[in-house]
Amino acid sequence: MSGGRLQQRLASLAREGRAGFVAYVMAGDPDAATTEAILKGLPGAGVDIIELGMPFSDPVAEGPTIQRAAQRALAGGATLGGVFDLAARFRQSDAATPIVLMGYLNPILGMGYDAFAADAARAGVDGLIAVDCPPEEADPLADALDARDIDLIRLATPTTDDDRLKVVAKRTRGFVYYVSVAGVTGVKAAVAADVAPAVARVRAATGLPVAVGFGVRTPEQAEAIAKVADAVVVGSALVDAGADAAQRGADPVAAVLEATASLAAAVRAARVTA
Repeated sequence: MSGGRLQQRLASLAREGRAGFVAYVMAGDPDAATTEAILKGLPGAGVDIIELGMPFSDPVAEGPTIQRAAQRALAGGATLGGVFDLAARFRQSDAATPIVLMGYLNPILGMGYDAFAADAARAGVDGLIAVDCPPEEADPLADALDARDIDLIRLATPTTDDDRLKVVAKRTRGFVYYVSVAGVTGVKAAVAADVAPAVARVRAATGLPVAVGFGVRTPEQAEAIAKVADAVVVGSALVDAGADAAQRGADPVAAVLEATASLAAAVRAARVTA
């Protein structure tokens, strides 16, 4: 079943004693063919888990970089069905790398929870982060995902207190996504000294691995966070790399994969001892 792929990858990382590298890509930015080429190159560039963004017109947690990526994707005709198609085509040549969809509840509601979960499972999706779905209202979505063995992954933030963590932990599977900064994606920088105690608290409260994102852009930042987290998530820096290359008339696929390789190498080196 699909959900086991994510849990197996996380268990493998724990056995290896290293943090995982999670790369975010906006589906359909700037078109499906470019996204498909990037996805196929990510594992070879050192990515452990892929986070595939579902384009949405009002991504409230995103900074300008991801907002623009969603707008480009939507302008190019991206749909939720197209997201599933991209995941399915990737899965034809890669049976091992977990795919987590990340997006917002409105398109999922429009499709219906059961239909969404069924199509996601058929496409080989392993997890879902629904940014704006509060835990108190998530049971119908969690039921649909559980029936297809897809992990529902929740967010914790610097303002999530111990009581709220108990709510966040309910029915969360796979890992917890820790938002390292108060604010939107790609704007502020994560500081490892601040993140470390928060990660330990979230891990203890949930019993799950903790992936850290929202504030990691450089290899140096990624390496520092990898020393204290179970996984490091980078999105805006990769999206910017592709967009900047396209604007220069260069190859966005090569630019994204080059940036990915640099970040992944930093994450892998973080816990290496002499």
